[in-house]
Amino acid sequence: MPNISSIIKNVRNIMRQDRGVSGDAQRLEQLGWLLFLKILDDKDQELELIRDRYQSVIPGKFQWRNWAADAEGITGEKLILFIDHPTDGLFATLKNLKAPHAPQRAALVKEVFDGSNNYMKSGYELRKVINQLNGFDFNNSDDRHVFGTVY
Repeated sequence: MPNISSIIKNVRNIMRQDRGVSGDAQRLEQLGWLLFLKILDDKDQELELIRDRYQSVIPGKFQWRNWAADAEGITGEKLILFIDHPTDGLFATLKNLKAPHAPQRAALVKEVFDGSNNYMKSGYELRKVINQLNGFDFNNSDDRHVFGTVY
């Protein structure tokens, strides 16, 4: 099991190096939406195993496992564009999310992203943060418990 407080400390230190993140409030908001996506994807994966025909409200392209889980995945300017593109980026898509099969869950995602921002300007630093967050397994009850304590 990873040392969760160590991961959070590493994430904070990485964010301090990014020119777009200027204080604790921005670091917390940045960490908030990233963790939300990671936790939601971990939960979606669990539900896919235990429920027949379960379908995530997050479009496949934007599921954590498809863009963030690979430590060698997209980075740099491509990562920033993937997140911030004004018409088809992660934020634009999730702020306007519609999922007729699960409207309440889609509304929750929409609400989280409607009030959030991506402050990080360096896709390389953002990739480092994402890779740190991949040390969490929110389907592991020990990680969930320890993370709840840290939070």
